[in-house]
Amino acid sequence: LGTGQLIAAALDAGCNRIILGVGGSANTDGGAGVLQALGARFLDSEGNELPPGGAALARLDRIDFSGFEPRLKDTRFVLASDVDNPLLGAQGAAAIFGPQKGATQQDVGMLDAALARFVEVLAREIGSEGPSNRAFKAAEAPGAGAAGGVGYAAIAVLAATRRPGIDVVLEFTGLADRLAGADLVITGEGSLDEQSLLGKTPMGVARAAAAQGVPVIAVCGRTTLAEGQAAAAGFEDVYALTELESNVDRCIAEAAPLLEQLGTQISGRLAATTLSRSATTKEDLHV
Repeated sequence: LGTGQLIAAALDAGCNRIILGVGGSANTDGGAGVLQALGARFLDSEGNELPPGGAALARLDRIDFSGFEPRLKDTRFVLASDVDNPLLGAQGAAAIFGPQKGATQQDVGMLDAALARFVEVLAREIGSEGPSNRAFKAAEAPGAGAAGGVGYAAIAVLAATRRPGIDVVLEFTGLADRLAGADLVITGEGSLDEQSLLGKTPMGVARAAAAQGVPVIAVCGRTTLAEGQAAAAGFEDVYALTELESNVDRCIAEAAPLLEQLGTQISGRLAATTLSRSATTKEDLHV
C-alpha cells in the first residue's frame, strides 16, 4: 500500500517515468496493495472489499478498476529487480521469500493458491481468456515474484519494463568509470547465500569488476556458499562476521567493530600482496 502511495505522490510531483526498486518487502500479496493505493478495489463475491494481505486474495471475486488512477496511462515504469523469480510455484514469491517473512509451509501453500486466484481474476478483468492473456504471461515473467509479487502487479497492470536492479544502480552510480585503475573491489550484503547467486547486488558488482580485470572481495554478515561456489561467482575471497563471532545476535549488535576487524584483515592482506608483487618485480629486474 505504501509503495502505491509513493507512486501517487510521484505523479502529483509531475513524474512520468518511475523506477520501482523492488525487494526486501514484508508482504506476499502480488502487488495488490500497490493497486489498491492507486484506486483499484478488490472485492469478494458479495461485493465487500477485501482486507489487506495475500491470504485474503483467496476470496477475490472481481477487481473494480473504475476508480483507477488515470494518469498511469501516460506513465512509464521500470521494474528494477535483483531476482528473476516468477510469481507462482516452487520458485515463486510465496515459496522462496515467504519463509523469510515468517511464513510456515502451510502458509506458503495458502499464499501461493491465493496468488494464483489473483492471476485468474485479473486475467478476466484486463483481457481475453487463455494463456496468451498478459495477466498469465506476467505471472511467469522474470521478476514477477519480487517483493512478494509487487513485480507481478507492475508488469501485468502498470506495463513495467523489467531490468535487473543492479544494472539500474550501476548505471546511476557510474561504477564502470569508477573501476578504472582500481586495485580491489569490496562488495557484500547481510547474508551471502544461494539467493545472492540469483542476481543480487554483489553478483552484479562482481561481473562489472571482472569485465575490467579487477579482483573482488565479498564482506557479509554470514555466508552459506561453499568455497567453490564463491569462486565461480567471481569472488576472490569472502569475509564473514561469523568467522570472528559465531553468535549471530552479537554480529548484528556489534557489526561496526567486527567490520573494522575485517577491514584490518583485508588491508593487511592487500599490503602483503603489494609487497609480494614489489619483491617479485625487483627480482625479475635483477635477473
